Amino acid sequence: MKTDPRAVKTGVYYIDGDVAAGLGALAAGCTFIGGYPITPSTEAAEAFARVAPSAGAMFIQMEDELGSIASIIGAAWAGVKSMTITSGPGYSLMMENIGLGAMLETPFVLLNIQRAGPSTGVPTKTGQADMMQSRWGSHGDYELIAIAPDSPQEMFDYTIKAFNLAERYRCPVMIMSDECVGHMTEKVVIPRAEEIEIEPRRFYTGLPDEYLPFKPDADLVPKMVKAGDGYNLYITGLIHDERGYPVKNEEFKSAYVRRLVDKIRLNKDKIIEIKEEGISGAEVIVVSYGISSRVAVRGIERAREKGIKVGNLRLVTVWPFPDEKICELAKTIKAFVVPEINYGQIVYEVDRCSHGKANVVLVPHGGSGVHNPDDIFDAIVYAAKQEGKIEGVVEYKTKLEKSIFGGGNKLKK
Repeated sequence: MKTDPRAVKTGVYYIDGDVAAGLGALAAGCTFIGGYPITPSTEAAEAFARVAPSAGAMFIQMEDELGSIASIIGAAWAGVKSMTITSGPGYSLMMENIGLGAMLETPFVLLNIQRAGPSTGVPTKTGQADMMQSRWGSHGDYELIAIAPDSPQEMFDYTIKAFNLAERYRCPVMIMSDECVGHMTEKVVIPRAEEIEIEPRRFYTGLPDEYLPFKPDADLVPKMVKAGDGYNLYITGLIHDERGYPVKNEEFKSAYVRRLVDKIRLNKDKIIEIKEEGISGAEVIVVSYGISSRVAVRGIERAREKGIKVGNLRLVTVWPFPDEKICELAKTIKAFVVPEINYGQIVYEVDRCSHGKANVVLVPHGGSGVHNPDDIFDAIVYAAKQEGKIEGVVEYKTKLEKSIFGGGNKLKK
């Protein structure tokens, strides 16, 4: 369904990223959010809740984060588009049911406005340290999709895209934002509902007694039905056959999990979105995502002013990771520079995919703030000067870290 255009305000507005995501969910046809308040994500739920009654949607504040994600899985199986919203501590609590959602091939969206951790961390300050958790946080083999917007406009646009991807591939989709983007206020253009492309849910239309809830179509994605409409549904987190009935056969288990993986991996060229600028002829490429991609621009500009050929590669889609693109670029450049608000997560994916052909320099930040662009500039200069190969990832210490730890060598292996 498309949200009633009279329910979502359309036109040009100055709103923050959280609010833009809440409205984006409504524009995508989301009619249920189950959530629990947590800084710095609560404004997204509040924006949705304010408009929900006039849009025919519903927000329920659950007792905790476990209840929140359980409720949206149930809502998805009841036939509606659903979403939950959280930050780091709540995200950790949701990991078990993220795995359940993957196993049950449940389409839903999870918005994570990342904050500084670990544990309770700094609730009102930014972070990017949940990125690997978004891919590997639940146990077992599975695939999902994760998107990292870098502006309020993208929070609106990519929330819609997240719902479309969830429906197309019948899987959980993560929006991995951060406090800075969530609380940043900028111009957001909200089009009329009829101008927004919406992926409808693919419902089974045959006879009820012939329906198999996990029988895939040719694209490896099964059709769904609405629970309560007279179909036989057996839903379990155990390895199951096309009926949903548990199966212990080793060969079948391997084949079933393989399909969960392949329906994403075999379509990654359709899923992955990256934005590149100045890549052709570059000797150094900055790889970034989220708020770090905004901060990196000034460091890149300074480096170009010094005559360094530096390109900018922004990961809009972080998972699945653009392996082939990184591998291809590594053959033609000296180094990748990866600024991220953690002590090394996505940088190791860049290193893995570069296969030792290009040096990899991490510019870390511990959270509660963003990088100083000068540190990214310094790392670019260092990377451009290297003539030989560096073994593994080199960590370029920031000015803040050097002051805390008493100076010393800028580089740490």
